[in-house]
Amino acid sequence: MAAQFGRRLRRGATTTAVAALAVAALSASQGPGAVLASDGGGEGRTSGSAPSDDSAATGNSPYYTDLPPLVTPNKPGTSTNLPLTGTAESGIPASVLAAYKKAQQSIASSDAACRLPWQLLAAIGKVESGQARGGRVDANGTTFSPILGPVLDGRGFAMIKDTDNGAYDGDATHDRAVGPMQFIPSTWETWGQDGNDDGRKDPNNIYDAALAAGRYLCAGSRDLAVAADLDRAVLSYNHSSEYLRTVRSWFDYYRRGTHEIPDGTGVVPPPLDGGSDPIPDTGSSPSPTPTPPTSPKPSTEPSKPGGGSTGPTPKPPTITPAPSPSETLAGVENAGTGALTATAGDAFAERITVRAKNRLGGPLAKVSVTFTVVGDTDAAFAGGKTAVTLVTGADGTVTAPVLQAGGTTGEFTVRAAATGRSLPGATYTATVTARQADAIARTDDKALTAAPGAEFADAVAVKATYKGAVASGVAVTATMITDADEPAENDKGPYFKDAEGNTVRTLTDLTTDADGSLVLPKIYADDTAGTYKLRLTTEGGATIVIELTVEAPAA
Repeated sequence: MAAQFGRRLRRGATTTAVAALAVAALSASQGPGAVLASDGGGEGRTSGSAPSDDSAATGNSPYYTDLPPLVTPNKPGTSTNLPLTGTAESGIPASVLAAYKKAQQSIASSDAACRLPWQLLAAIGKVESGQARGGRVDANGTTFSPILGPVLDGRGFAMIKDTDNGAYDGDATHDRAVGPMQFIPSTWETWGQDGNDDGRKDPNNIYDAALAAGRYLCAGSRDLAVAADLDRAVLSYNHSSEYLRTVRSWFDYYRRGTHEIPDGTGVVPPPLDGGSDPIPDTGSSPSPTPTPPTSPKPSTEPSKPGGGSTGPTPKPPTITPAPSPSETLAGVENAGTGALTATAGDAFAERITVRAKNRLGGPLAKVSVTFTVVGDTDAAFAGGKTAVTLVTGADGTVTAPVLQAGGTTGEFTVRAAATGRSLPGATYTATVTARQADAIARTDDKALTAAPGAEFADAVAVKATYKGAVASGVAVTATMITDADEPAENDKGPYFKDAEGNTVRTLTDLTTDADGSLVLPKIYADDTAGTYKLRLTTEGGATIVIELTVEAPAA
C-alpha cells in the first residue's frame, strides 16, 4: 500500500466489537506470521507468477485511513443498491463501485475458483486512496490528477530505486506508488490490466487498477472465500498485520451494507498537514511521520430514536472541491515543432517542444511530460535514452533533449504525453535519411586492363564528397553495364566474385569510409575481349562510369 500517508489508526475506537473483529480475522489466518508460506507460484488459475508473501504490490508505507464507524446504517444481508442515506462512510462513488463490481465479474468468468468479492477491492481501495479521493474521476474512470505515494527513498518508507524512468510516477530517481490502488511501477508492469477496454493499461484508471488488484489478490491457487487465503492475499498486497486488520475491518463493514453515491462526493480522510487534500495534486509527499490529528471519535453507542446519539457528534467530513478548469490538465500539444529530419548518424536540428494546457486552453506549469521514442529505430535522446521525463515551465512549455539519429534509416515516432495520464498528447514523425554524396571521382587515372581469363592488376579506388566536404558512410552501388542508350547489367565481360566465389556483376553493400574513400573488391575478366563499362552510383545520385579493357597482352 504505497500511498498511505501517515499512521492514523483509531486506537481509541477499538472497543470490544473491534477487538473481536481483529481477533476473528487473525484467528482465521492463524496470525500473520503463520501464513507466510508461498502460494506455489503460477500453479493455478491466474496468469503471471504469484506474488511472494513477504513482498508487496505497494510501497509498504503507513496507511492513513481510520477504522470504519462501529454503527453501520444497514443490517447484514440487505441490498447493496441502497438509497443515499445513512452514514456517509458506507457510500461508494458510482464509478469506483462500478469498477469493483466489473472486476469481480471479469475474474469470476476467467478464474471462478478464486471467488473474489468486490467488497475486498472496496476495502483495499478505501485504505489505499479513500476510494480514489472520494470518486474524483472522469467519465472513463481516470483520476483528475495523479494519486502519488511518497518518494520511496528509504527515509521513513521503503527504499525502491526507479524502475520505470519516471513514466508512471514522474520520478526518475526513486519509485512512488501510483493510482487509486497504489501500485509500485514495477509491479504494475507485471500485473497491469485494461479494465475499461480502451486499449491502455493505466494505473490512474479505477477500472484498470481494480482489475489488476483483483488478479494480484487471486494469484496462484488462492480461494478468497477461505479466510487463510484471504489473509495471505491482503498480506501480499502490504505485508503488515495492522494493514490486514484495517482492510479486514473495512471488508466486514462493506459486506454489512453500502450504497452508491455520485462521483466526487465520497468521504476523503482529513488531511494530515492541515491542508485541504490528503493527496495534493502537486504530488508532493507529506512527512513520513506526521502528527496524528485530534479529530473527535464517532459514537460507539447505538443511535437514539429520531436520529439522536448518546455520544458526541462527529465533525462532518470535508469535501474537497474539484480543481477549477484553469488548474485541471487537459493534455499536451505541439508548441511549434517543425519537421524532424536528420541524416544517419547526425543530430536532429529541430528539438521537440510541447505545451501543457488546462481545460480553458491556457498554459499549465509544473506538469510532468514524458517523451518516448517509438518504432524500429536506433535513434535516441542524448545519453542513449529512449524515454525522458521533464516538467513544464511557467509558460507551460517544455523542450525535449537533442534527438540523435542512428544508422537505421526510415521513419519512427516520438510521443509526448502527461506522465502516467490518459490524456491527449502530441505525436511526431521523425525521418532518418541515408548519408549522401553529390560527387564521386577516381583517386588515380591508371588504365584498367586485364588479359582474357585473368584478373585486373589495379584496384578501382574512388572518393565521394557532398558540397565539397568528405562524404563518409555513403552507400555505393557498383554495376557492370552494357554500352547502350539505356544501360543494363552486362551478362559478359568483367565481373566480381561473391563470398562463395560465384560470378556477380552488381555489388550493393559498398560504403565509403571515414574520409569518403572506397576501394572496390578485385575485378576479374572472362574470355571475351573488348572494352567494358563499370558504373558507380552513390546515395544522393552522384555517378561515375569507369572503362575496363580486356585484351591479350602485346607479343
